[in-house]
Amino acid sequence: MKIGILQTGRVPDHMQSEHGDYGDIYQDMLAGHGFEFEVFAALDGELPNSVNAADGWIITGSKFSAYGKYDWIAPLEEFLRQAYQANVPIVGVCFGHQIIAQALGGRVEKFDGGWVVGKQQYSLAGVEQNVDLMAWHQDQVIKLPKGAKSVGSSDNCKYAAISYGDHAYSIQPHPEFGLEFVTDLFESRKDMLPPAVRARQNDDHTGDLSTRLVADHMAKILKQETLL
Repeated sequence: MKIGILQTGRVPDHMQSEHGDYGDIYQDMLAGHGFEFEVFAALDGELPNSVNAADGWIITGSKFSAYGKYDWIAPLEEFLRQAYQANVPIVGVCFGHQIIAQALGGRVEKFDGGWVVGKQQYSLAGVEQNVDLMAWHQDQVIKLPKGAKSVGSSDNCKYAAISYGDHAYSIQPHPEFGLEFVTDLFESRKDMLPPAVRARQNDDHTGDLSTRLVADHMAKILKQETLL
């Protein structure tokens, strides 16, 4: 089964030798599920010729805003609408979560509470235990598209996970981010964060993350086996 990764951001250059770029990180997270991958640099205007060029699509995170005036946003939104209408499975993470919602009629804005960074606890539908994942965002989905369903939330994010019928799913936090990655990202991007957020750089972010649980659900959605 072929999965297309629509890359909408890049890992900082000096971090790539240690962590790889986003295409590599998603492939590592979903290893073992029988997928083959192809990466498309959507942020450079590179999109597949057809929504059927892969059996499913992943939209990555990004430092850009979904509502930003970038030339590549509108074509990406149109591609996602076409994929959704064609019932091709779609999974989005962070920016991907936001751009799917926006493309299908929802709304994305900056969160009144500011940046949400580091280890966060989420409640996800169908999962009895709390889900711990890393977050890195200040934008959020604040209005669901018609027909979308909220399936996850946290104290800092009302619509932390969204399902769209039986073939699309998105999540605001980053299941692909581990502690080492976030530690390095803090150091790399601390100048763009307000002082109150920078002060939390040394908070206790240790302990197990729910990466595997969420990755397994993402794989099932791409295979159209189940929804979270």
